[in-house]
Amino acid sequence: MKRQDDFEQRRKHIANLSDKELYDRFWELTAQVVDPLLELGRKNTTPSVERAVLLRMGISSLDTQKIVEGCMDRGLMGHGAGHVVYKLSKARNISIKEAGALLAKGEGWDEVSAMFKKGGK
Repeated sequence: MKRQDDFEQRRKHIANLSDKELYDRFWELTAQVVDPLLELGRKNTTPSVERAVLLRMGISSLDTQKIVEGCMDRGLMGHGAGHVVYKLSKARNISIKEAGALLAKGEGWDEVSAMFKKGGK
């Protein structure tokens, strides 16, 4: 069985693009696919989903509730509770578990809130 290949026909609109132009086009198309998914995640997350993410990051179940509540109180849920913990971890050069424990104790919230207010994604 011979395959009907239409590759040459389908690639006509990109055939004359440089490597840089192809690279840019790839990321442009990727953004078109991914951006709506990210927006859905920002608008449709729940405390339960965020607690599940934190649990999978190795944070204790007792701390997950406190972290999620802290995120809700500060308007950070749209960034994701796991992302909040990750940002604090990177900023202080500590483990994810240590960052989660700090947030659960009520420490580091001003620092992490400021990071997201500056446009930190």
